[in-house]
Amino acid sequence: MSRKKALITGITGQDGSYLAEFLLSMGYEVVGMMRRSSTVGFERISHIQDSITLVSGDLLDEVSMMSILREHRPTEVYNLAAQSFVQTSWGQPVLTGETTALGVTRLLDAIRMVDPEIRFYQASSSEMFGKVREVPQTELTPFYPRSPYGVAKVYGHWITVNYRESYGIYGCSGILFNHESPRRGLEFVTRKISYGAAKIALNLADSLALGNLDAKRDWGYAVDYVKAMWMMLQQDSPDDYVIATGETHSVREFCQLAFAALDLDWERYVKLDERFFRPAEVDLLVGDPSKAKSGLNWQSTTSFPELVEMMVRSDYAALKREIG
Repeated sequence: MSRKKALITGITGQDGSYLAEFLLSMGYEVVGMMRRSSTVGFERISHIQDSITLVSGDLLDEVSMMSILREHRPTEVYNLAAQSFVQTSWGQPVLTGETTALGVTRLLDAIRMVDPEIRFYQASSSEMFGKVREVPQTELTPFYPRSPYGVAKVYGHWITVNYRESYGIYGCSGILFNHESPRRGLEFVTRKISYGAAKIALNLADSLALGNLDAKRDWGYAVDYVKAMWMMLQQDSPDDYVIATGETHSVREFCQLAFAALDLDWERYVKLDERFFRPAEVDLLVGDPSKAKSGLNWQSTTSFPELVEMMVRSDYAALKREIG
């Protein structure tokens, strides 16, 4: 029997790198699609680069995706590529729509035309819930997105459902709540905090500018969450699942734990900056992972304090190596 082969779009990102590691450990051949650009960051996948196949493609170009599917014949496709930063989506709403929304349609259509037997995973987001209609949020909670990113993710989610119901595509959407790790991009508030606290502890900075400290999120560990993606595509029938911890914590709590891990009082260093407030804020997100627990036998294994400390320790160690 031939090995399973997976195509991961967005393989150089946090989730893509962890998913590639996991699939390699499961015996998969892994093909990673990445955009050809002037600045390509391989740091998250450098340690596995010799074990994977990297190909050039773009969610804006359906022909490139059809070519990749024809040449590499994956059995599973994980669509993790997107314009994935909420703050950026306000300044680049059209690009966000082209990649994060219509890009999903292009990829699904490529699958429909090249090999409709491919199993497809779509990275949906808790940002689709936005101004939440109920607490906690489940698979049946109505969406009310509060950013161009959230709106685009709603489109990507529903077009996946549409292709599943219209063409019989095995398409699943994972409605993932916030998931972090030491590989999180520096533009995200969690990594900004862990990195900022480490810089202050090493006397490389004297303050950290943040926006809304009262925003509450359901934060989990990315390594736990990519396993859920794979689990969804192993089921007899495709379905959508909320992946979350079921707990909510504020940005303020994240600051307290991060600075405390380095024996610092966060209130001495954190400064509010209006530039980092969103035009329309999402105040509270907390997911109900009951369906994933019962249907996939999945659950989060990393606590919030463990996650925060892991990120802070990683940034502190990396910065210390840099400065010698």
